[in-house]
Amino acid sequence: MTNQKTIADISLLGGHPALDFVNTVDCRGERWGPDFLNTPNDLVTWARRVDLIDEDERTVLRSNAMKSPSKAQKELIHARALREALHRIFLTESEESSVGEADLALLNNVVQSAQTKRKLFSVAGRIEWQHSPAEHLDATADRIGWVAAELLTSKGERRPIRACQGPNCGWLFLDLSRNGHRRWCSDQTCGSHARVRKFRAVRSA
Repeated sequence: MTNQKTIADISLLGGHPALDFVNTVDCRGERWGPDFLNTPNDLVTWARRVDLIDEDERTVLRSNAMKSPSKAQKELIHARALREALHRIFLTESEESSVGEADLALLNNVVQSAQTKRKLFSVAGRIEWQHSPAEHLDATADRIGWVAAELLTSKGERRPIRACQGPNCGWLFLDLSRNGHRRWCSDQTCGSHARVRKFRAVRSA
């Protein structure tokens, strides 16, 4: 019997936290799921893995989620709604289609909320933005929305976003390949499976 993957050990192949957030759904191809964001603690665990929060914030978020479980559940649902909106928005880049107004409005609301929790600090002689300490899960969603907006608005200065062509995948990733024609989220998984299918098709022809 094989162990089921959890949010603590799923692969981070997107090349950017916002893409890895979208990829917290295991498959977006011929089938959908499973979803790895099932509890407030899953969201906290994932945010710590990608360094959107620090250790102290993880402790605070877990404690507050336990104190107000109904509020934490609503914030988790909000985060998942943001994830699905981001998935649709990012796909418009690879598919060269238009962004839905409702999805962009949701992202705008999250970014505006994030801006209210950011302040300018002087760090080692440099002025930089920093987030106020995260106390509730909505702060995590705000940070995701913020980095997603930065990724979306930097299209002219970065590599393109693509969707894995594996039939049971659909994960998103920044194409950092040398020739700019990467097809798989991972050559060892989806790429290998594709080669096996091609080999079997040739053998049976």
